[in-house]
Amino acid sequence: MNLETRGLGLAPGTAGDYRELARRRLPRQFFDYLDGAAYDEFTAGENLAAFRRIQLRQRVLRDVSQLNLGTQVLGQALAMPLILGPLGLAGVMARRAEAQAARAAEGSGVAFCESTVSICSIEEVRAATTAPFWYQLYVMRDRSYARELMHRAQAAGCPILVLTVDLAVMGTRYRDIRNGMAGVLPLAGKLTKAWDLVSHPRWLLDVAIRGKPLMFGNLTTAVPDARSLPEFKSWVDSQFDPRITWDDLAWVRQNWSGKILLKGILDVDDARQAAAAGADGIVVSNHGGRQLDGVEASIDALPRIVDAVGDKLEVLMDGGVRSGLDVVKALALGAKACMLGRAWGYAVAARGEAGVAHMLSVMRSEIATAMALCGETDVRRLSRETLLGPD
Repeated sequence: MNLETRGLGLAPGTAGDYRELARRRLPRQFFDYLDGAAYDEFTAGENLAAFRRIQLRQRVLRDVSQLNLGTQVLGQALAMPLILGPLGLAGVMARRAEAQAARAAEGSGVAFCESTVSICSIEEVRAATTAPFWYQLYVMRDRSYARELMHRAQAAGCPILVLTVDLAVMGTRYRDIRNGMAGVLPLAGKLTKAWDLVSHPRWLLDVAIRGKPLMFGNLTTAVPDARSLPEFKSWVDSQFDPRITWDDLAWVRQNWSGKILLKGILDVDDARQAAAAGADGIVVSNHGGRQLDGVEASIDALPRIVDAVGDKLEVLMDGGVRSGLDVVKALALGAKACMLGRAWGYAVAARGEAGVAHMLSVMRSEIATAMALCGETDVRRLSRETLLGPD
């Protein structure tokens, strides 16, 4: 690929560069699914803008010759404070993308989290890796199948269950409606959608043909007659349970012997409730702006939640993390680590496993540089003193 002629220089250097490569490679319907958010996408944009408003405190004449980027999250050692977060449908972005990303995470010493709605199954990711990976679960209407998924994840050696709690109902994502990922299309729309696929021949050959089967690998026994993603999707959409309450966490605990991390906490009272309910940790998250638009940026909510519960459980965050500088800011505000979503999705779509590995190496370099220029030597000791301003 001649990146110079495409306006990206000789090689991608940032998550933004990988986003542009992914946009060019993917059919529009899949890029929009990855890149889009709910309603007018204000919150998704605010996640990025909020990081830009936070300023680092540059310090000089300190010995920063030895830097430690390693940490522990929920008992697992990480080479740097990053987790590749659960990303649904990743396997339509690149051939068997979840397995590729899990290998890249293992090679970089960070954690990978498998989504319930991954293309690759738990077992396929297990076969592709040797390091333990995390598993993300929705509490479904079909509790027996949710129990089966937890048992499969435990059999695969997953130490941490990431329970997504902000999906009682599906957010309204207008890009998915416009590009045919959601809703019923007229004939003209179906033809446009088909052209969108065939007009991307590299993706078509690599993913749609060589990357089969394109089905939700974790759900094949739940929907045994399904032969396509839309057939699976109708079952998945029916499984989001608006009746779920804090009482259901006890049921999850009965069926999961490892650590439990609640993903989707944005309110201090909910964070306190999570601690009282026995969660081991939480992810401060607005689902990347994909659920309810017009809510607070995750990084803005983080310090209040850390102040309220940081001594009772481990606090992670996601939403808008695109660089190592963002990671340093989040850790300075009290997060133990950051989850990446779109960032690794762009990278795997653009260059597969090599793209994810390179993106992680770039972030590692950015974390180290930011720490050194702020006079900090250990990610575990970053604090609000690392930042300018009252927070």
